[in-house]
Amino acid sequence: MASVEERPISVLIVEDEILIRLETAECVGQQGFVVYEAANADEAIRILENHEEIRLVFTDINMPGSMDGLKLAHYVRGRWPPVKIIITSGLVKVCPEDLPSGAIFIGKPYKPESIARQFQDLIASAA
Repeated sequence: MASVEERPISVLIVEDEILIRLETAECVGQQGFVVYEAANADEAIRILENHEEIRLVFTDINMPGSMDGLKLAHYVRGRWPPVKIIITSGLVKVCPEDLPSGAIFIGKPYKPESIARQFQDLIASAA
């Protein structure tokens, strides 16, 4: 009897600095995640609307566009409640009460490998 193969988990990385986004996406992808990338909140929302399989959003706070990453995180929590959220910044310190319910904050600089592990831990805790 053939075993049922688990589908890889899809994540969205929202980061306007392309080198940081590419490095993080590559590392996370190497850990078996399907990775979508966005440079700002508007692009992230379009991706989320078109890819209901996304289970986790990792967003920087400081971004150009109609909303920053913190506002994006609150929007995602309201519109897609099951999606896990990790927020990052090297410039802003966020108080836990400013985060959407269930979201976590990780300061920059971070190692992309540690982010991939954090993704795995957060998804595993939801299972």
